[in-house]
Amino acid sequence: MKKLVIIRHAKSDWEDTSLDDYDRPLNERGLNDAPFMGKFLHEKGLKPDLIMCSPAVRAIKTAELIAKEVEYEKIICPNQYIYEAFVNTLQDIVSFIHDDNDTVFLVGHNPGVSALAYMLSELKQSVPTCATIEIDFDCDSWMDVSKENSTLISYDSPKKLK
Repeated sequence: MKKLVIIRHAKSDWEDTSLDDYDRPLNERGLNDAPFMGKFLHEKGLKPDLIMCSPAVRAIKTAELIAKEVEYEKIICPNQYIYEAFVNTLQDIVSFIHDDNDTVFLVGHNPGVSALAYMLSELKQSVPTCATIEIDFDCDSWMDVSKENSTLISYDSPKKLK
C-alpha cells in the first residue's frame, strides 16, 4: 500500500515585484496556513517517509513548516522538475519514488498539483493554496500507482478547516 499526499504550496507574497517568481516567499497567511495544515496532518497520524518539493522558495518553506509539525526529521528533497511541472512530469516523478517509501508528501504548484490529483483520484475540485489531497494506492510499487488502484481519502484546505 502506498500513500501520496499532494500539497499545493501555501499563499505566497506578491509585494516585491522585483523578485522572480521562483524567489517569492510566503505571505503572512501562508506562514500561518502551512503549520496549521502540518498540525492537521499530524493529528490524522500521517508521518511521511519522504517529503519532496519544488525548489521554489515558497514551496520549500511550506514543506519545512509542515515537516516540523509532522515531526519529519529527514532531509526534505527539492526536485527541480516539480517547479512549473506538467502533470506527466509529476506522474513520472511519483513513479520513480523508491519503493522503501510508503507515505510521501509532494509539495508543488498549480496547475500541476491539481492535474495530478485529478489524474490519480476522483477529485473534481480546484486545489487552493496549502490544500492537501491524501490518496491511497492498492499497490506495492510507485510505478504501479494509477487512478484504477487509488482511493481518495481526503481533500482539505485551511479555508475548509478553519
